[in-house]
Amino acid sequence: MSDHNHQVALVTGASRGLGAAIIDVLAQRGHSVYGTATSASGAEHISANLKARDCSGQGLVLQAESAASIAAAMQTMAEQQHTPTVLVNNLGITHDTLLMRMKEAEWQQVIEVNLGSVYRLCKECVPGMLKARWGRIINIVSVVAMMGNAGQCNYAASKAGIGGFSRSLARELAARNITVNCVAPGFINTKMTEQLSAERRQAILERVPAQRFGESHEVAELVAFLASEQAAYITGETINISGGLYMS
Repeated sequence: MSDHNHQVALVTGASRGLGAAIIDVLAQRGHSVYGTATSASGAEHISANLKARDCSGQGLVLQAESAASIAAAMQTMAEQQHTPTVLVNNLGITHDTLLMRMKEAEWQQVIEVNLGSVYRLCKECVPGMLKARWGRIINIVSVVAMMGNAGQCNYAASKAGIGGFSRSLARELAARNITVNCVAPGFINTKMTEQLSAERRQAILERVPAQRFGESHEVAELVAFLASEQAAYITGETINISGGLYMS
């Protein structure tokens, strides 16, 4: 295992689903992990889970569209003498509807939260990585960014925007031993996909060569690899994890 397995990791959108799985795997790898949630109860849930596993870190309340909220979260970590050198931007929201029915607010909020948060969090975390001359930024996007999906113009645009942002930032930071990559999940077994009807699940499975949905821990393991020293020569990439649903 690498010397950087005890780095401090900041994971957004970590109270459930992919974020919770990512925190779990990174903690197992020895990282001090801070996970964010939009509510105090969500942050407390993260802290309790980490404590139960005897892992270093805690939950933080974070409103990703607020620069002040991000600064407050960074200050909390700084007070504990922790500076994140692994950043996982997992936070994301949806407001799905056809373009002709999409309200301005539904467009703006998805872009601001999904894409704007990546800009703000990277800007806050990169100085510490530059000082350490080591860093890993992993942005969770979606195969929808490449494939498109009816009713998700705002979501697809936000995730595609993160891809372009990541490739540009990767070029800026590569010489400083800081990598920037994207992970693009397909259909993963989460509470969201569990709500799909049996007919809808079957229709999706017919499009997936692997003939199953992915598991959260499979995405988390990929994130953990990209956060490791072993992935030092991978940057500016978008890695699909979709069971073959999308092949680039």
